[in-house]
Amino acid sequence: MAHYDFFQHKECEYFPCHKVEDESGFSCLFCYCPLYALGDKCGGNFTYTEYGIKDCSNCLVPHRRENYNKIMAKIGDVMELAKKKD
Repeated sequence: MAHYDFFQHKECEYFPCHKVEDESGFSCLFCYCPLYALGDKCGGNFTYTEYGIKDCSNCLVPHRRENYNKIMAKIGDVMELAKKKD
């Protein structure tokens, strides 16, 4: 089993930052989701507020160990957004 794909910070005052039934599988590795910038193409369970702000409060995709590879597969898309455009 890999150890780089999961991390918990139980001393964090916000742990867990989402409502979950079982904290033992809650990963803090992607505390701030790297896919947020992908908008509606992130693959998570999000909504938009009436003001057009992306609301990820019901999304646990970045907090589940089994989604590590799914997130890493989309990092190239995030990097593409960050590229300098000529």
